[in-house]
Amino acid sequence: MDAYKVLISKDQPKHHPLTLFRLLRGVVCLVVLLSTAFMMLVYCGPVSAVILRLFSIHYSRKATSFFFGAWLALWPFLFEKINKTKVVFSGESVPKEERVLLIANHRTEVDWMYLWDLALRKGCLGYIKYVLKSSLMKLPVFGWGFHIMEFISVERKWELDESSMRQMLSTFTDPQDPLWLAVFPEGTDYTEEKCIRSQKFAAENGLPILKNVLLPKTRGFCACLEALRGSLDAVYDITIGYKYRCPFFMDNVFGVDPSEVHIHVRRIPLSEIPTSEDGATAWLMDNFQLKDQLLSDFSAQGYFPHQGTEGDLSTLKCLKNFILVIALTSICMFVTFFSSIWFKIYVALSCAYLASATNMNIRPLPVLGSKGSMFYCKKSS
Repeated sequence: MDAYKVLISKDQPKHHPLTLFRLLRGVVCLVVLLSTAFMMLVYCGPVSAVILRLFSIHYSRKATSFFFGAWLALWPFLFEKINKTKVVFSGESVPKEERVLLIANHRTEVDWMYLWDLALRKGCLGYIKYVLKSSLMKLPVFGWGFHIMEFISVERKWELDESSMRQMLSTFTDPQDPLWLAVFPEGTDYTEEKCIRSQKFAAENGLPILKNVLLPKTRGFCACLEALRGSLDAVYDITIGYKYRCPFFMDNVFGVDPSEVHIHVRRIPLSEIPTSEDGATAWLMDNFQLKDQLLSDFSAQGYFPHQGTEGDLSTLKCLKNFILVIALTSICMFVTFFSSIWFKIYVALSCAYLASATNMNIRPLPVLGSKGSMFYCKKSS
């Protein structure tokens, strides 16, 4: 544990000092990310996630993944090309465009953003969805995006989350829809205080004492597995490690941390995971013991085994995508401010819909086969 504190600590100095240049560059990047997100949401969101969805959920998701996958690709571009963060993949090289359930450890608030780097390399960036805490759905602009991309929000209380989570999972069972569903079984990010509480609970209940991860909460994982087992290709076990300091969101924006992100990938066929809930629970617990040991080895050695399974991002492709998103955003901004008043009305109506749909968790259903109900509305408790 002491070695791990040396490798990964909030007390370590930042990898890059926060200079005036980095501050200004970070502000520009954040403005670009927010403005592009807003314009793509208000112009593309209602078309792909509402109008198309009234006719076909499948093609609605394809269109949504195209538009918002292009926007999500700006983040790996920021991390790897602008901030020069070294992202090292290790473990197994996984196939492209599989339908998978991802389980990952949760070191810090931005772990989920680095899964985008892997998804981009596999051509699945637009298909990634997360199980995340409901408070994130209240974020301005980003919360609208999470709703449009069909992230599953939870209160982290199973009695409140079970019905809504199973309802959402039931809509992801079509094997024709590409899917990367990411779950963080720990339920919260790792801190030493949380680790001590987790270890105390484990000791009192005869469970494994883990040092580098928290005890996983198994019900959400089992629900995902139960609902999707028949349509998944595999489970990807993702282990994330940082050298030398865990980053926060603004560290990423300003490019002061992290210096290196190490991502270990293990592909697990569904046949290796028991079908019973008790068996799947025991399997997940065993898997987190392996993850704990893997992180202990990382703390001692500074790397995961079998490095180099994924290549670097293409700078040219990143620039092409950046230009495409900026061009689309510029056109949207121009017609909003300098064209017909109908564009302003459209933006206002889009904002009203996105705000209300996100707040009330409304998603339209196809007109054909909807049995008279054109909207699904499930209000979180």
